[in-house]
Amino acid sequence: MDAARLIEDTRHGLARARAPQEIVAEAWQAQALAEAVGTHLLLYGPQEFETEARGLSEAGARLRGSLPEAARRAGATRAARLSDVHDRRRVLIGLGALLGEVGIALVGIACSAEVESFYWYCMEVIDAVDESGDQVGGLLRRLEELEQPRSDPAAWPS
Repeated sequence: MDAARLIEDTRHGLARARAPQEIVAEAWQAQALAEAVGTHLLLYGPQEFETEARGLSEAGARLRGSLPEAARRAGATRAARLSDVHDRRRVLIGLGALLGEVGIALVGIACSAEVESFYWYCMEVIDAVDESGDQVGGLLRRLEELEQPRSDPAAWPS
């Protein structure tokens, strides 16, 4: 499945999430998707993406070991269905927006957390999501650099 579709599915999942545990599960899904997109771009993207794509993959993987119970019950991650990234720019913009929405939702539940350990868990997830968002921004900047028309210095007037 194309990454853009998975991003939309995750955005819808986040919009439907009501309980704090459901929001955390959707944040975990977004992080898994960031990891999958980063890995896909690392393997199949241009060589010039290597550093930034690896950074996104690693940032997305930060939460891999802390799968929440709600996500475990839901089964495999949406990201496991990733098969392609058809439009890199659209996917990166969408992923950046999704990560921003996840961060906002997490701040909301962290502020209302009644259990201190859940608050700190939310802070850890917010930090991971923020790092992934930074990596997406780096990939977008790199994509813009690659798409800039390159002028031939030999063609410049003397």
